[in-house]
Amino acid sequence: MAQMTEIRWHGRGGQGAKTAAYLLAEAVMGDDAYIQAFPEYGPERMGAPVRAFVRISKTPIRMHCPVLSPDIVVVLDPTLMKAVDVTEGVPEDAVFIINSTEGPAEVRQQLGINTGRVYTVPALKIAMETIKRPIPNTVMLGAFAKATGLLDVDALKERVRAQLGSKLRPDVIQGNMDAIDRAAQEVQEG
Repeated sequence: MAQMTEIRWHGRGGQGAKTAAYLLAEAVMGDDAYIQAFPEYGPERMGAPVRAFVRISKTPIRMHCPVLSPDIVVVLDPTLMKAVDVTEGVPEDAVFIINSTEGPAEVRQQLGINTGRVYTVPALKIAMETIKRPIPNTVMLGAFAKATGLLDVDALKERVRAQLGSKLRPDVIQGNMDAIDRAAQEVQEG
């Protein structure tokens, strides 16, 4: 991990971008890292664009502003690539993890980028098949873990299970575990 890794999540209200950011922060908290996780809302309604931010650092984090130059961008809804500039402020070596049924080369072209790394995963399809709901957040966490190597998939599952354990039924928790596994297997790099 670099001195500090900054992550920006793009989603729509109801897709779980804020929850994914918080779950990621909780997952890395046990790794002697300093963390921040917080959302930024626009119009607060279902389907409206939402951004969430995570900072992971080896040293205390003293800034308290949105992530402006993310090392990693995670997009939960591929329609946002046409509605919002998800590439805004990204350095040339940024990592993009996109919910898409298209391959990384097609998404790279859609984003208009020639550098960095692009990963795609059919998160909505996986979510519908595993948790039976169109909420791609845990799917994207599985893809994130596999693509970045910032945390182990099994450790992620253990920590997500602990966080969701008191909130969801056992079958829904198992669906989320299956979603994380499938995403880690099906994420494509290009």
